Amino acid sequence: MSSVVTSAAAAGAANQAGVLEGMNPSNYNANNPLTLFIIQAALIIVTCRLLHYPLSRMKQPRVIAEVVGGIILGPTVMGRIPGFKHAIFPDASMPLLSLVANLGLVIFLFLVGLEVDIRMLLRNWRVAASVSAAGMILPFGLGAAIAYGLYHQFPEGEDTVSFGVYMLFIGVAMAITAFPVLARILTELKLLQTNVGTIVLSAGVGNDVVGWILLALTVALVNAGTGLTALYVLLISVAWVLFLVYAVRPAFLWVLRRDGSIENGPSQSMVALTLLMVLASAFFTDIIGVHAIFGGFLIGLICPHEGGFAVRLTEKVEDLVSVLFLPLYFTLSGLKTNIGLLNDGIVWGYVVGVVVIAFFGKIFGGTMAARVNGLVWRESLTIGVLMSCKGLVELIVLNIGLQAGILSTKVFTIFVVMALITTFATTPFVMWLYPPWYQKKLEAWKRGEIDWEGNLLTPESGDGSNSALMRQKEITTKFSRVTVLLRLESLPSVLNFINLLTGERPEPAAKIHKSKINAIQEEGETAEIRPPILNKRLLSVHGVRLVELTQRTSTVMQVSEVDELQERDPVVNVFRSFARFLNVSVSAGLSVAPDSSFAEVLTTSASEQSSDLLIVPWSETGAISDSPDTQNTTQENRFTSHQHNLFISRALDEANCTTAIMINRGFGGAGLERTLSRAVSHSSMRSRRTTDAMAPVVPVSDPSHHIFFPFFGGIDDHIALRFVLQLASNKNVTATIVRIAYKSDADTQLNLELPSPAQIHRRDLPRGLSSSNIPTRLSRDAISSSSHSQSAGSSTTVEIQDPDANFFQVMVDSLPENLSQRVVFETFRTSQPLHYAIVKAREEVGQSSRNAGDLIIVGRSQHEPGTSQIREELVTVLDTLGVPSGAGAETRKCLGDVAEAFIVSGIKASVVVLKAGGRALESAAETTSAPVKGSPTAKAVEMGTNTTTT
Repeated sequence: MSSVVTSAAAAGAANQAGVLEGMNPSNYNANNPLTLFIIQAALIIVTCRLLHYPLSRMKQPRVIAEVVGGIILGPTVMGRIPGFKHAIFPDASMPLLSLVANLGLVIFLFLVGLEVDIRMLLRNWRVAASVSAAGMILPFGLGAAIAYGLYHQFPEGEDTVSFGVYMLFIGVAMAITAFPVLARILTELKLLQTNVGTIVLSAGVGNDVVGWILLALTVALVNAGTGLTALYVLLISVAWVLFLVYAVRPAFLWVLRRDGSIENGPSQSMVALTLLMVLASAFFTDIIGVHAIFGGFLIGLICPHEGGFAVRLTEKVEDLVSVLFLPLYFTLSGLKTNIGLLNDGIVWGYVVGVVVIAFFGKIFGGTMAARVNGLVWRESLTIGVLMSCKGLVELIVLNIGLQAGILSTKVFTIFVVMALITTFATTPFVMWLYPPWYQKKLEAWKRGEIDWEGNLLTPESGDGSNSALMRQKEITTKFSRVTVLLRLESLPSVLNFINLLTGERPEPAAKIHKSKINAIQEEGETAEIRPPILNKRLLSVHGVRLVELTQRTSTVMQVSEVDELQERDPVVNVFRSFARFLNVSVSAGLSVAPDSSFAEVLTTSASEQSSDLLIVPWSETGAISDSPDTQNTTQENRFTSHQHNLFISRALDEANCTTAIMINRGFGGAGLERTLSRAVSHSSMRSRRTTDAMAPVVPVSDPSHHIFFPFFGGIDDHIALRFVLQLASNKNVTATIVRIAYKSDADTQLNLELPSPAQIHRRDLPRGLSSSNIPTRLSRDAISSSSHSQSAGSSTTVEIQDPDANFFQVMVDSLPENLSQRVVFETFRTSQPLHYAIVKAREEVGQSSRNAGDLIIVGRSQHEPGTSQIREELVTVLDTLGVPSGAGAETRKCLGDVAEAFIVSGIKASVVVLKAGGRALESAAETTSAPVKGSPTAKAVEMGTNTTTT
């Protein structure tokens, strides 16, 4: 006896030493199964992630990679290697792996229940109910038909399962739709907020609920020994559902409201309480003979969606489930799948039959139901194809059937292959049936803008004189319809900017108490109570708030709750409230979209609002969306973020209206400034002052703004000049507008020396950029050609025919009287236009520390004639300022050379870059391209000859 104890102690001591004593970590030890479990989990997660990378390029959901990874690790591929299964997945270790996977499955079904929003089904109940019913009845019937052949051809489960239960299970397996995978596919294809996406999600909710109920009934029938027992199980299940709905849910809501979790998000205590409810419900449904996953699903259904509680609760749980638990479960499905069992023609015939029935039943049923509800054929077919997606829900159903003894391993493999094919084919079929160009055409056709062939239906204007008059009226002298991107960090500057756009507003009359109005009217003092005259044409501003849509369940859930999310969003509410006090017609919307689609969503919103100006504030930190924690952000990423620069570039390219990019530097509110943390000493600890208290913000004593606008020429500068004059209509704004003309032989008497690098405060500029970011000098031929074209007529008398000079002079002559005291026009010729612009800007703006912030407004002018000289000079400017790479090559491409020079020079003013577009671009092109009547250029055009003007 003592020898046995001694040997056991020795073995324990040896095991404690681990690999240093020669222990093989892959050997399963029932007393310490964690070591092998870590190896298994790591191998599964790495394999699934590696497979998902190429599959994600084909827009495939992650479940495909997880099941395929399990098949590769299972007997089909890796299992054929001698000793692999025994070393990595020994039979003794499978119960622990299955336990962890099933625990994760219960929590995942709880998340599925949270994702199911019954309100969406109720809002679209007519079309959703018809599509859901037709998409279940037809495949259920076809599945019941093929179940007869499967039951008799593969009779492994015939001794334990009756044909009625077998037929019910096969019908459910054919009829069910993978609602969670469906939502991810719609997200990937950018269809979540379309008509098709709404219908499919609504129908998927009904399909999901009915499918789980039928599956629970099937499992109850299998586990019950007699029909009477099955009836008892069914009645107890119904009673449990009623108990959860009418007893548990009201009490749960009361606790959540007392705790404040609905308004402020779930606290840690409420998360613990919710998970305990999930485990308790799973325990109960499991012991009554229904699978434990139904208990978790029911708790998800009764959780409230008010106040975003369901979304915030999902955020706290989802990552651990999707990263660890689900790959284990679906890899276990792959481990149980043996493609080698499909070894004869009859089996493959059933594989083809099952796949065809799965496709035909779902597609035909869903298509016809959608067509009956008035959708066009391609929309209807798209809905049918989406409803045929099986995905992870099908695999859960199949695993339950395998565990319950309903399916044999061979039939299980057949259905796994069917689930993979239907899920894999969904995305390419939808991309082929419902491409983006067809979506745009269909929307335009529904709005009545085009006929079915794509021809415009807009009626032509009347006679030619009226058409010309209308075109003249469309020339954009003022921007009256504005769309602005809303970010929390840039909200103060945006609100201040909108305040300037409203122009000069009349002073409101003094209010009179209502009890004294009659007495004043009797005395004839009616003029004192006359309401103030408001602007006849209100500024209309539409705010767009963008929320990133990821593959996380919580962000997908936000799409169905976007209206409620929009109502409680603080940025949207502050924007609405502030704009209403400015006599502005205001609207705001919140969109949930992938970050790669932010530019498309923003420009589309501007187009739908018929906006003539789109304002996009440049990010303070380089993040494309609001950063949840500004303490972990840095200003050095402001101009180097590739994602943000790409977003700005796409917005500039895709916008159908004039676009203004605003780089804030203290306009209407200080930008994000990084400060050193205060050190705590013994003396400060004894002090009663709070070290974390922020200093009070000093109110703005001078609400004025000064604008500096260098006019170099080109369409962008033409629109920018009109924009400056609109801002100057506000009585708190003054402006200096300087036309800077390049002249190679100009005698510059001013001091154009730039400041030394040590005198420039550039906290937000990038550091350590590579030499590839240095602006490239253009070829000498291009520069000399550009210089010649600009200076060829400098000594002649045709300079007045320069369209830029002509336009500038027209704007000077037509300056309204009320602006003459606030706007100054100047013209300056120099051989160093960029140097002069920087020196002049430092003289004009940033001189007052008490005003509300100054502006430098420039045109983007990336492809205008003469920009080669600006690029040549930019190289010298950046080198002189000690930043040869400037703000980076991507920022330079977005904003232009002139804007980059102002940003790098450290001038204390915000920079606004304008790019003409839409009606403004067309009107500016007309005004600049038409020669002045009676000029030499006009006569030359009439005679058919060529001439050169500056």
